[in-house]
Amino acid sequence: MRDRKAILPLDAAQSSVVRRDLRIGDILAAEGKLDRTGIEQVLKLQESRGLRFGEAALRLRLITPEDLRSALAKQYDFPYVPLDGDAFGADLAASRDARHPNAEQLRALRTQLLIQWSKLEREPRALAIASPGSFEGRSYVTANLAVLFAQLGMRTLIIDADFRAPRQFEIFNVPDRVGLSAVLSGRAGHEAALPVPAFGPLAVLPAGARPPNPQELLLRPALATFLELAHHEHDVILIDTPPARENADAQSVAFSAGSVLVLARANHTRTDDAAGLVRDFRDAGALVVGTALNRF
Repeated sequence: MRDRKAILPLDAAQSSVVRRDLRIGDILAAEGKLDRTGIEQVLKLQESRGLRFGEAALRLRLITPEDLRSALAKQYDFPYVPLDGDAFGADLAASRDARHPNAEQLRALRTQLLIQWSKLEREPRALAIASPGSFEGRSYVTANLAVLFAQLGMRTLIIDADFRAPRQFEIFNVPDRVGLSAVLSGRAGHEAALPVPAFGPLAVLPAGARPPNPQELLLRPALATFLELAHHEHDVILIDTPPARENADAQSVAFSAGSVLVLARANHTRTDDAAGLVRDFRDAGALVVGTALNRF
């Protein structure tokens, strides 16, 4: 596992220097979006109006906004997935579109987590994403944060530990036949984690078959053992959990993971519930790396 501290100074803007030698016009031409005549028209408008190349090409209607997003992704060495594609759920819009209203909040959360990790003497095995109740955005935040970490080139693993209502297999459109339940019962290993090449170094371990005893399964030493092994193969491990107020699954996961991020949804989560959950996690021996107010 790479040292997260070495990655801390690198955000999406700084990483762009890797491909700064590639010009938008060259990329669009290579993709067949612009010919020589079109490039000349764009350059004239760019010079006369003081526009960026891509903006000028859009004004001339020589390319589409999707063409420009694709070219920018290549220039910035950024995993690109068409916004209008149906391969992945709409929940990933924030991490796929830099202009999405929620994108900056998620990037800020990513930065804060990197800062918190850089202060720790010993890195926890993983980070559980938890909240008191339902409809508070755990799966949404887990999925989008994972994509954002992968966009930094960090080997990222999502684990869906919500055996009650798993979502990650739907969000990333991966099979759910074999997953965490099989790993914890000894019927599968690390190969159950499924790569999602569209998002670079990202893999998803779905929940798998729904066990009749989710809490007992999550309390087994097998979870901590698996996380310890996965910790050496991934830079970031994020774990989606069920509502903590409804059962003790999230506490079990947080204890094995070693750290937890507590979410509260604006105008939904009661302050007392969020504060009580933080106390519960600390009493259970899990490191609470922070709390985040989810406005999504």
